[in-house]
Amino acid sequence: MSTKTAPTVTALEAQGAANLFLSDHLGDRFLAVRPQLDEGGDVWRVPVVLTYAVVGPVGEVGAVIVSTSAEEVVSHTPVEEMRERARDLYEQHREQIEAPLS
Repeated sequence: MSTKTAPTVTALEAQGAANLFLSDHLGDRFLAVRPQLDEGGDVWRVPVVLTYAVVGPVGEVGAVIVSTSAEEVVSHTPVEEMRERARDLYEQHREQIEAPLS
């Protein structure tokens, strides 16, 4: 019989680690949100959204997976894939995103 141990990394710490990864690899339009503990309890899955200051989040582009035992990224949606999804979302929401600038 196996017992589950509580994560030593909190949801907030996992979100912070994911946001640091995003700032290092993607820039300021990407935000890690709402960490969820995976079924096994071994990692946090942290969704990544494309967001704009005036508009807010426009959609999910991927995820960053953070260990529950150390604030380290163990996996992530490929960076280029997140960029491509972000471009698609930008095109879908272009008018809404650019309206505050006009």
